[in-house]
Amino acid sequence: MSAVICGVDEAGRGPLAGPVFAAAVILDDPPRIKGLADSKKLSAKRRDALFEEIKSGAIAWAVASASVEEIDDINILQASLLAMRRAVLALNPQPATILVDGLHVPRVTMPARAIVQGDATVPAISAASILAKVARDAAMLELHNAYPDYGFDRHKGYGTALHMAALQRLGATPAHRKSFAPVRAIIK
Repeated sequence: MSAVICGVDEAGRGPLAGPVFAAAVILDDPPRIKGLADSKKLSAKRRDALFEEIKSGAIAWAVASASVEEIDDINILQASLLAMRRAVLALNPQPATILVDGLHVPRVTMPARAIVQGDATVPAISAASILAKVARDAAMLELHNAYPDYGFDRHKGYGTALHMAALQRLGATPAHRKSFAPVRAIIK
């Protein structure tokens, strides 16, 4: 049996509201799941279908998050790495190596390597990107139910014109990242 490799990715670093999510996935080698790609290049319907396929077909998978309070306390990069670490630690079996999309790796005991655009080239990272994105989108729908006037169901917390107008009109919610400049400006 080859070394167990895990793909890791996050979703939600850029938005002004909501937690940041990360996922870790261990797939068969070669992967049996077809159609894996960077989650941003897939339709919501395709992501949802792959989400279920990944959960049932992966050797192991885990999704974790870091809260808005953690983001404001330790910054978005550190919170993303914390969510990644939580996802990796939740895996059973634990991987021998982790491959992470982007430039940074979380603090873990096993060897870890960052791969720029790994979500487009490494199937396990693609799978992680899909799990993280679908989980975060679901959390943003819950936030929409709590704060329907902000349009979280449409912009998912990103700083769109609709979101900025709602922030100006209504102020920040507890779900907003107060350390992010556009939110900080509204609070002041």
